[in-house]
Amino acid sequence: MTTLYKLLEQLKSHNWIDLTHPVHTDIPRFSAFNPIIVESIATIDTDGFLGQQVTIGTQYGTHIDAPNHFAKGRRELTELTLKERTLPLYVIHKVAAAEENPDYELTIQDIKAFEAEHGQIQPDSFVAFATGWSDRFDSPEAFYNRDEDGVEHTPGWSVEALQFLHEERNVTAIGHETLNTDSGTAIAKHQALPAELYWLEQDKYQVEVIKGLADLPATGALIHIAAPRIEGLGGFNTEVFAILPN
Repeated sequence: MTTLYKLLEQLKSHNWIDLTHPVHTDIPRFSAFNPIIVESIATIDTDGFLGQQVTIGTQYGTHIDAPNHFAKGRRELTELTLKERTLPLYVIHKVAAAEENPDYELTIQDIKAFEAEHGQIQPDSFVAFATGWSDRFDSPEAFYNRDEDGVEHTPGWSVEALQFLHEERNVTAIGHETLNTDSGTAIAKHQALPAELYWLEQDKYQVEVIKGLADLPATGALIHIAAPRIEGLGGFNTEVFAILPN
């Protein structure tokens, strides 16, 4: 048995966790996108094979955002390398904080408190912000959490926290359970997404609408993000999974 075969056998002895929400017409989505449409163009009974045509927005369900989603001149989806989509995973758990304050923004102080307990975040890693928000996925209105003025009250990253992860820790990618990098109130205040813009301008990617981050350990896991090879895209629905230590 070769070394790689042994390594795979060892990895398969660990716990593999799917972090991907199922896709259908009634999931929470960006208002710019229509619900997914799946059309049958061939059936086994009639044509001898099953063929379907899918119409779907690029940022729909659990998805990856390539840098060019917000930043001109940055990499598109097909330019993200294989090795930067399989990474050591750090999960900053803020479920209680998000329950108490749905507008919660992750800060540099939160990151430093995490590191004081778990050790310094290493470069070329993936940092996820766990809020428990994915538990709301089956109820879109709870997921959006809009007030009477239409403002969404959802947690997000602060720009300062992302600057720290980029400049001081050289993190490869980030992820979260919500539809946006920024908190809902930050989006309403700025009428823009400054945290998302900052991160993607660094030619780095992110994954949004991740499932079940609250169930993962703070350190020790690996994360893998699959992506289709469709040229010119700024993102797409993706399969995400983690391999947990025993």
